[in-house]
Amino acid sequence: MSTPVVQLRDIRKTYRNGDLEVHAVRGISLDIHTGDFIAIMGASGSGKSTLMNTLGCLDRPTSGDYLLDGVNVADLDRSARADLRNQKLGFVFQGFNLLARTSALENVELPMLYAPRRVSGEEMKRRALAALEIVGLGKRFDHLPSQLSGGQQQRVAIARALVNEPRLLLADEPTGNLDSKTSVEVMGVFQRLNEQGITIVMVTHELDVASYCKRILVVRDGLVVRDEPVQNRMIAAEELAKLHTAEAQAKLTTTPAA
Repeated sequence: MSTPVVQLRDIRKTYRNGDLEVHAVRGISLDIHTGDFIAIMGASGSGKSTLMNTLGCLDRPTSGDYLLDGVNVADLDRSARADLRNQKLGFVFQGFNLLARTSALENVELPMLYAPRRVSGEEMKRRALAALEIVGLGKRFDHLPSQLSGGQQQRVAIARALVNEPRLLLADEPTGNLDSKTSVEVMGVFQRLNEQGITIVMVTHELDVASYCKRILVVRDGLVVRDEPVQNRMIAAEELAKLHTAEAQAKLTTTPAA
């Protein structure tokens, strides 16, 4: 078996507030392999956000080892972590975080502006267009966020996360601002990306959204208390077909006779 993309070994994170210590993560060890599609679940205060921030190189663990693509993140300073984050990780957020007065293409180009290696304008455009094509928005490259639906905006955000070809894609409640049908469409995008070999870790509080993943981690009191494959995994393309059939039948029953 190949070396995991992520190796966590006894990761702990303690926050100090005066004399008070908060043990957010209490000793988590796990491996994430290429092609994994993982949902992290847990109640508020369980430690899942701290775990996600650690995976995203946003928080440095108090102790333990975090190897990302063979590099021990725990040994890096803030600048080195930022470079690693840009090169190895892609982020998708609940709130899209798109620049309102900037086109879809320009939004997707943004991570390349901060890459350690200089990227030419022509190369940035080529890569951004390719990423938009992957998520089905190649023809909307010149649209502003206000000209796109919520689901389309999230797909732009996914394209932005993909443009630097990350080893790991992190998604934090990516369907939280979307209706049910659009959520299924977005999960379909994630499933297609995962089928292409992209490794995805997603935080969600929705069990039906987690059912589109391959593996579920449940976090409680700073520990992983469950790590198991998804049973009866849902396939977004099949669910969308059912929704379209139901919508078509509903139209037939509500259309007045001629």
